[in-house]
Amino acid sequence: MTISKRLALLAFLPVVALAGIFPLAAGTQSKVVDGTVLPVRSLKIDAFKSGSQQRLFGKLEFVGGLVMATAGGEMGATSSIRILPDGQHFLSVMDTGYWAKGKLVRDADGALSGIADFSIAEMIGPSGVRSDRKGDVDAEGLTVTGDAIYVSFEERHRIDTYPLENYAAAGPIKSQKPLLPPHTRLKPNGGMETVLVAPQNTDLAGSLLFVAERSYNKAGDFIAGVQDGPKKGNFYVHRTPPYDVTDGAFLPDGSLLLLERRFGLQDGIGTRIRRFKSSDIQGKGETIDGETIFEADFSYQIDNMEGLDVFAGPDGSTHLILTSDDNHSLLERNLMLEFRLVE
Repeated sequence: MTISKRLALLAFLPVVALAGIFPLAAGTQSKVVDGTVLPVRSLKIDAFKSGSQQRLFGKLEFVGGLVMATAGGEMGATSSIRILPDGQHFLSVMDTGYWAKGKLVRDADGALSGIADFSIAEMIGPSGVRSDRKGDVDAEGLTVTGDAIYVSFEERHRIDTYPLENYAAAGPIKSQKPLLPPHTRLKPNGGMETVLVAPQNTDLAGSLLFVAERSYNKAGDFIAGVQDGPKKGNFYVHRTPPYDVTDGAFLPDGSLLLLERRFGLQDGIGTRIRRFKSSDIQGKGETIDGETIFEADFSYQIDNMEGLDVFAGPDGSTHLILTSDDNHSLLERNLMLEFRLVE
């Protein structure tokens, strides 16, 4: 059996197993009424590696996870997620031009058991109107800080700032181009995959950063930039093929985490997380590298992993949330995985 057939079969088997629970129309997304609460059907994931009681994977301890869907296929295409300060509610963006929000539901043991109050709303672009053209609304990165939301878009490469209050009804209050090295362009489908605001306890103190997904310098490393502040300038993130960046988040100690994935017929499906010292980011054209703290292939409960956030878990320890982008495809799943960082 060819690798393409094996991957197609492996991707299809979970869907077959869940067909009775999630009767979705393959590859479709129902028309969404903004703000309408959509029931989410969830199946708990108790073991990250099927048939194994293993809990520790690299420096992450598996807490629990969910396979999720809505009856009309509205949930999906999640590019980035942020857990809000209360530790219960989340905000995410979809690369089809939608906001999504909801609430994490937990069981008596504190593990994820479902999603409540889930709704989505169309994004309003810089022109002040909604757009059906994917190139206008291909949202990839998201960060929330203070009373502002930053969203990075590819194809029409930009970082838009939205007000946190009433964001769904508001257009961006500011739109800025990514800071790029001279004579450099971002790929149409490989632009700013993560946008972040650095913590105040770092040398970057509140600066806005981005890292590209599949746009590289001549050495083959990811293009990245500090948009403002004392370290304003470009830097690069060392790339180890075939992995590409899909999201990022800062740890409480100021370390930078980057989520990466490989996803294709030739390289198979995989995900990993690397940890970087924020002090290495100077905005002077340097290339930074970090340690791999987590890595998994398709023998684990992963899919097309695109979202990552860090937050304080119910027990006060540092938790990570990972989400997948199902591309509104029958052969992919909406996953939400939760881990505890083990120092």
